[in-house]
Amino acid sequence: MKITIVLPHADLSGGVRVVATYAERLQRRGHEVFLVSRPYRQPSLFEQAKSLLKRRSLLSIPGSAASHLDGLDVNHQVIDQCRPITNADVPDADVVIATWWETAEWVTNLSPSKGAKVYFIQHHETFDYLPKQRVEATYLMPLHKITISNWLLDLMKFKYGDCHVSLVPNSVDTERFNSLPRSKQSVPTLGMMYNSAYWKGTDIGLKAFSLASQTLPELRLLAFGADSPVAALPLPEGSQYFQSPPQDQIKDIYASCDAWLFSSRSEGFGLPILEAMACRTPVIGTAVGAAPELIAKGGGILVKPEEPASMAEAILQVCRLSDTEWRAMSDAAHSTATDYTWDDATDLFEGALYTAIERSQRGDWQ
Repeated sequence: MKITIVLPHADLSGGVRVVATYAERLQRRGHEVFLVSRPYRQPSLFEQAKSLLKRRSLLSIPGSAASHLDGLDVNHQVIDQCRPITNADVPDADVVIATWWETAEWVTNLSPSKGAKVYFIQHHETFDYLPKQRVEATYLMPLHKITISNWLLDLMKFKYGDCHVSLVPNSVDTERFNSLPRSKQSVPTLGMMYNSAYWKGTDIGLKAFSLASQTLPELRLLAFGADSPVAALPLPEGSQYFQSPPQDQIKDIYASCDAWLFSSRSEGFGLPILEAMACRTPVIGTAVGAAPELIAKGGGILVKPEEPASMAEAILQVCRLSDTEWRAMSDAAHSTATDYTWDDATDLFEGALYTAIERSQRGDWQ
């Protein structure tokens, strides 16, 4: 197949990492893959003010920073300016894939010669800082949808009336994320991602840590994230924070923890769950994204969103496990992360692209 993948931009986000993984693996299988993205633009003062009010943080602009596409043995073209991608920017192909709500609008308007049209959905992107009606309209467009978790599959079916969505759950790169078997640490240590976006739920994780620390004052916290901590979300005294750590250091952060806090209010999938599990770290997570399916396999404890007290109780539960019990949970986490590989995921993704081509040839959207 000739495959074109349309990105809004290239960066170090989890979504771009997933796209890069599929692009590279599909190319290795003999397909001809072409990636196209646009450069970043500076947000307007109005957009920054709106983000500050809605998300409690300014929009981050990486500019020409690193991305998961760097060093990829796949043709990647950045267009000349921040504008919609058009027919002139992409080659004729068998399939063309949108990866974000704006790119779905662009792909819908492309010529049929650019390929069967696919929408790779990694989140329900109706965020407060985006035009909700336009975003929702993209889920009704005549595109074959591929998505990554059961809740998104159900959402596409019941909210948007599409019963032909392909489910392709994410996997994890076990060469990048891994750890040898280990025991509990003498000082109980938790880890978490730090992100000031409201839906990421950093406040919930920090509150849970604070509550658990009242019973376990020796509890310590490791965290990492892309941005500097903000005054509205202060890290506890004695915490260790890694800002934009090198990619090869992240596995060591995961593996330094007895449990990983996943406290999001909303997620398409939640890649840190699998990354932590691959490093043999049990996950205490809110029931969003793929957490219900992943944590149910025994590698952690599932808690309800918006309940830091429940998360704190789960923290104490993990910290009170015997070493044998903790190692059993750690092993279960590792098995969850390694039983389904990127080869398995690529098989499903490749099959979904062939399905899109077949549907296009049948004229399902005419």
